[in-house]
Amino acid sequence: MPQAFLLERERERDHQRERESMEAKEGKGVAKHVFIAKFKDGTSAAQIEQLIKDMANLVNLIPPMKSLHWGKDVSPWNKNEGYTHVFECNFESMEGIAEYVAHPAHLEYAKSLLPCVDKCIVFDYNLSTTQPAAIMI
Repeated sequence: MPQAFLLERERERDHQRERESMEAKEGKGVAKHVFIAKFKDGTSAAQIEQLIKDMANLVNLIPPMKSLHWGKDVSPWNKNEGYTHVFECNFESMEGIAEYVAHPAHLEYAKSLLPCVDKCIVFDYNLSTTQPAAIMI
C-alpha cells in the first residue's frame, strides 16, 4: 500500500511538472520582476520608507501586479556589492510584467524612485520549481 501511494504521488508530481512546463512555454503561471537597488547617499530613511509605500500601492493601481515582497540586505557575508534593498513583484505572466512596466502609474512612480537610486539590477523570470524525486521504500 505505501508503494502505491508513492507511485500516485510521483504521477501527480509528473503531471504538475508538465503543467508548469506548458505554462512557462505559454508565458503563463508565475512570473517575477525583481528590482535590486542601492540608494544614493543622502537618501533619508523616511524617503526610502515613502518609496516603499508608494511601490506597494502599485499593487492597487496596476491589475497584472499580484503582490510585492521586499526586504533589506541582512547578510553577514558582505557580498551585496553595495545593494541594500530588493523588491520582488509577482505576476501571472511575462505579458503582465510588460503591462506593468508600461503602465502610467509605474512610469510616474519611476520618476520619484530613480533619482534616489545610485545603481540597480532588474531581473525578470518565469518561476520554475524543481520537485524532489520520489523515494521508493
